[in-house]
Amino acid sequence: MQRLLNQARWDPRGMREDLREYVFQELGDQAGVLIVDETGFIKKGTGSAGVQRQYSGTAGRVENCQLGVFLAYASPRGRALIDAELYLPKPWLADRARCAQAGIGEDRKFATKPVLAQAMIARALDEGAPAGWIAADEAYGQDHKFRAFLEKRQVGYVVAAPRASRCAPASAMAPAACGPTM
Repeated sequence: MQRLLNQARWDPRGMREDLREYVFQELGDQAGVLIVDETGFIKKGTGSAGVQRQYSGTAGRVENCQLGVFLAYASPRGRALIDAELYLPKPWLADRARCAQAGIGEDRKFATKPVLAQAMIARALDEGAPAGWIAADEAYGQDHKFRAFLEKRQVGYVVAAPRASRCAPASAMAPAACGPTM
């Protein structure tokens, strides 16, 4: 497996497209849901892409780790991970020599975790994901731009939001949307 991942020539983006197509064909159901979440991978060294001391929900504290944002699909017919993006902190991207050493291309720009989630959701919806709604935790629900993106895409959503957020009717597609407290 390590040889395949490290030495074989293959297109990870193309592989994910094939995976999504297969999952939507085999597990697709209008009752399906796209689920966004992140996880941390604890690391001892500093050479792996994106590693730094940062909060990891997996560990429940600040640790030396990588963070990945994941998109899963679930329906009454089954569930599968369908996309993933590695979160790269600003200090990492500012050090282009370190990026090159870790195999991160010059074209990679900083993106918040909610922005990475939006890109994955857009890919899934653009490929015809049979999903009636999106689910995400507070890390995404507190971001008004993330919620606005979902409303613009006219997809229902259930997200956790901070207690201080105020919910008000927004549209027929999203019966209640949370915004900052006035």
